Formats: sequence, C-alpha cells, structure tokens
Amino acid sequence: MDVKSQQNGAQAGAGERVEVLYRKARPVTDPVGRYPGFRPGTTTLKAGTVVKPGHRALTCDVLFERDVAVQLRDGITIYTDVFRPVDGRDLPAIVAWSPYGKEMGNTLLDDIPFRAGVPKAACSGLEKFEGPDPAYWCAHGYAIVNPDSRGAYMSEGDIYFWGTQEAQDGYDLIEWVAAQHWSNGKVGMAGNSWLAIVQWFIAAQRPPHLAAIAPWEGHMDMYCLDVYRGGIPDVGFCDSITDRMCGLGRVEDVPAMVRRYPFMNEYWTDKRARPERIEVPAYVVGSWTNPIHTVGTFQAFEDLVSSEKWLRVHNAHEWPDFYAYQDDLRRFFDRYLRGLENGWESTPPVRLSILDPGGKDEVDRPESEFPPARTEYRRLYLAAGGAAVGGRLSYDPPAEERSARYAADEKGRAHFTLTFDHDTELCGHLKLRLWVEAQGANDMDLFIKIQKLSRRGRLLFSPTIRVPNPILRKVLPLAFRGGVKQLSLLFFTGGDGRLRVSRRALDPERSTEEQPYLTHDHDEMLGPGEIVPVEIGLRPIGTRWRAGEQLRLVVAGYNLSPMPFPGMTQPELMNSGTHVIHTGGRYDSHLLVPVTPPQH
Repeated sequence: MDVKSQQNGAQAGAGERVEVLYRKARPVTDPVGRYPGFRPGTTTLKAGTVVKPGHRALTCDVLFERDVAVQLRDGITIYTDVFRPVDGRDLPAIVAWSPYGKEMGNTLLDDIPFRAGVPKAACSGLEKFEGPDPAYWCAHGYAIVNPDSRGAYMSEGDIYFWGTQEAQDGYDLIEWVAAQHWSNGKVGMAGNSWLAIVQWFIAAQRPPHLAAIAPWEGHMDMYCLDVYRGGIPDVGFCDSITDRMCGLGRVEDVPAMVRRYPFMNEYWTDKRARPERIEVPAYVVGSWTNPIHTVGTFQAFEDLVSSEKWLRVHNAHEWPDFYAYQDDLRRFFDRYLRGLENGWESTPPVRLSILDPGGKDEVDRPESEFPPARTEYRRLYLAAGGAAVGGRLSYDPPAEERSARYAADEKGRAHFTLTFDHDTELCGHLKLRLWVEAQGANDMDLFIKIQKLSRRGRLLFSPTIRVPNPILRKVLPLAFRGGVKQLSLLFFTGGDGRLRVSRRALDPERSTEEQPYLTHDHDEMLGPGEIVPVEIGLRPIGTRWRAGEQLRLVVAGYNLSPMPFPGMTQPELMNSGTHVIHTGGRYDSHLLVPVTPPQH
C-alpha cells in the first residue's frame, strides 16, 4: 500500500503523524473505465446529429474540443473537454468537475435499473455522468467544461477525494476557463453527488471568476456523513467508487484511512467543506430520501453565508430531477452568469416537497426559510409495552419505568408507534434521545428508522423513481422481500439515523436542541449494567400523516437502510448480547419531531 505524509502536518493524536494511504488506480484501458482514448482535437457536431441511439438530437451546431490541456499551479496537467456553440463568443461557462470520465466514464445511467428514471430522450448522451447536458446548454448560449480531475484517466497526478487539493485544482480550472478567448469571464458549477460535493470545497476557495454554483444533492463532510456516520465505519459505498477509479497513478484510499485513523484529525477535518466561506449565489437542491447526501445538503444550505441562496427540495431522485429542472436552473444561471434581469430574485428562497406516502405529494411549496419558522418541536416519549420488543409513543412522559430489549446479533429490533388523531405534517430536523444499556457487551451500534404506516398498519412508501405501473407491480414485492437489493433505490419509506454508543460524546459548541454533533475524538465504552443517554440525529423530514395513520419508530442492531447497490459491503458492527432501551420515569427517552402547522 502506498503512503504519503500529509503535507499540512496533520496529527492523528499523541504526536502521530498522518500518512495518506493510496491504492493503484485501474489502468485507463480497464473495461470498467470505458475510456474512448486520448484524442486531442476539435470536432464540429452538426445540428440534427444523434450521438447515441435513442437519445435526443442536437438542436444546434456544437464545437467539441477534446482533451484540452490545463496546467495547475503545481505544474500538474489535467485534461478537459469543452463544448460550446460554433462561433460562440462572450460565453458563460458551466464546469462539471469529477474523476468519473469526460466521455462515457466508469458509470452510466444505463448501469442503473430503469436508467434511474432518466429516459434516453431526456438528454443527448454527450453529458458526463451526473453532469449537465452540453446539447441543452450550448443551444442556450453556454459552454460546458468537463474536466478529468487530477489523476483521472490521462490527467497527471493522483486522485483525491475533495479536500484542499481538489479545491485548489478547481480554483485553477475556473480561472483558466475565464481567461479563454470565448469566455465572458463568468463561470458556474453544476452537477449531482461528487459534482455537487466538490462545489462546496471549490467555492469556499473563492475563485475570482466563479459567479454561481448549483450543487444538486451533495454532502459536505466525508467523515461524519459518509464513511463514519454516527461513529460506525461504513466504507462500502466509498470502496466501490474507489475501486472503479481509472488513471495513470494512484487514488486516495479512504477506506484504508478509515481503518488506520478512526478518530477525527486534520486529515478528516480537511474533508469537511466550509460553506460559511461561500459568498456567490447558490441554487441548492436536496431531498428527504438520499441516505448519504440529505443531511449534508441541508447543513450546507443553512451554513451558507451568501445572501443570495435558494433551496429546492424535490420528491424524486436527484438524476431525473436534474434534467427535469434544466429550465429552472437556466433562469438562475441566466441571471448570474449572463446578467439578465429575468426576475429570478423573486423565486421563493425555499421550495419544499412534502411527501405523502400512500397519498399525493405536495411539490414546490414556497417557504421563506428552512425549517419553516412556524414549525414547533414536540417530544414523543417512548413507553415500553408489555411485549419485550416494543411499545408506544406518547406526547406525555410515562411515569412508570419499563424497558424494551432485543437480541443485538440476530437482527432483532424494537418498535414504538403513535397513531395521529388529526392530519399532521412533520417538516424539519429530527432527534432521538434514548437511554440504553448493553447486556453482555461493552458497546452497541444503533440504527434508527422513521416509517409511515396506514390505518391498518401497512408500511407506506413514496416512489423516488417513476417506472411504469406494470413494472412497479412486479418489482415491489421483490424490493420489500430484499430479493433484489438495488430495487430499494425506487422506494422511500422514512428517515433514518445511526450511532455507535461509545462515540456518544457531543460537541457542545455545534450541538443544538434539534441537531446533535459528535466529537468523534474518543471512545467511551460501557460498563456492566451501565445505562447512558445518547442523542441521535436523524435525516431531516418533510412528510404528512393523515388522521388514523401511524408513525413507527424502529430501533435495531443492524442497518435498516442499506445502500441500494449490489455487492456492497455493510457497516462494520460491534454488536453482541442484548440491547435494552429504558423508558419512563428517570429515563426520558423521546423522539423530537418538527410539527409544522398549515400555511395561512
């Protein structure tokens, strides 16, 4: 395994110097990478051209500059593709930054069941994975710049996962774009997931010619929100991405770093973006449904210092939403990259989708802020029942001390249920406070899920990807039986959270009543018979319950929301023995929920 001392001299604790670990990237010739070859040159794609079968035809002539060399501040050369209207001048540009490949790439929507709800006709096939479609944007007078980031494919150097290095590289590329003869000097950024995450880092560097950003679902803290959520190591998704990276050098081995450096240090701090430094206008898109990105998207939006920021929360999946809302995004970029007075500023600061599993979602509801100012936080107290594995939720704290318990190593779980006596909307942050005990162990991993049940107790879901009803009827039973894991990408059944109890220590400066923040700097193991309080932050929620429907809180010792991709490893758990949840009397175990009254 390759190692390199971190240049900033980060300390892992007790004088231990951090060494950044690497693995060899896949060769660019590996079939996984789908690399079309290094072919510097310029091609004119004529209007009417169909680049790939089934995709939309080009509506204008597009000048395609392939493998253009860009030198970064440390002498490293990366390569980028540029799409722009033929003979275009004074063009605004949109950068889509990632290591996934400029053309084709190591992931395509065709690899996802039902193309993740994005029909081929929705885009031209020129777009990089999770990036803007050059055909659409060139037809509206924009240039699209698709770089292979440092280390990806033929770009020199090693591949990094965000942090200072990638932020500086993005800064350099933006300034290069602004200096091109065809540029109007204003550059924006757009894209999903990695292409969104990196925007938080690059924009915080404040490149002079970055004029606006549009992060479409991207977390902003790799340690806390991805590989070590709740203090539980979970590198399956990151490892699958790392394994697909192609290049001439190495790729930062984050899974190995998780195992070598389990506590917060300067390496992990460098993987946390600083949205409080971002001053440019931002169009932020999020959802209630993304297991990795949701929490970070809302955190970043709330931390943004920019006075010109907008949040839209959709009710679908990030990929189809990105192409469905191109016209809306263009209004934003027209205002800030082209200077058009088009009334964008009158767009509501927040537009929410409120999920109604089993009913009809409310979409694009205007709000002045998030969470809505009228939201009232209420406590739903856990009350263990006669059955050992569950109980009820109540607005009043139970006087009697009781406990619920389940086997930690046998996929056991406990559940607590509330039936609403009137229509209720929950919109905002969620937090669970539990008093817990580990019998036969000195630690425990807790997984939490909020579910909506019908009046008859049937689990309700919201489809995140629209597929034809005949297909839906076939795959739905499979998804809920776990027969085809990746089909859970299609459905959303509720918010979630997790915590390793030994990592329960809170950061008092960052924690609030609604949102706990963990220090992640030490372990506090449990002693025999020790009962401790823990606070668990859950994914934000925007869901409506009808009178008679039920909210079910599930607490388990196994992952209740696995990532929906085949072959992915699960979190590395520390569970054994029996988990005990104490309620009532001295034990104020409760779920803090954001009750949001109707608008007036």
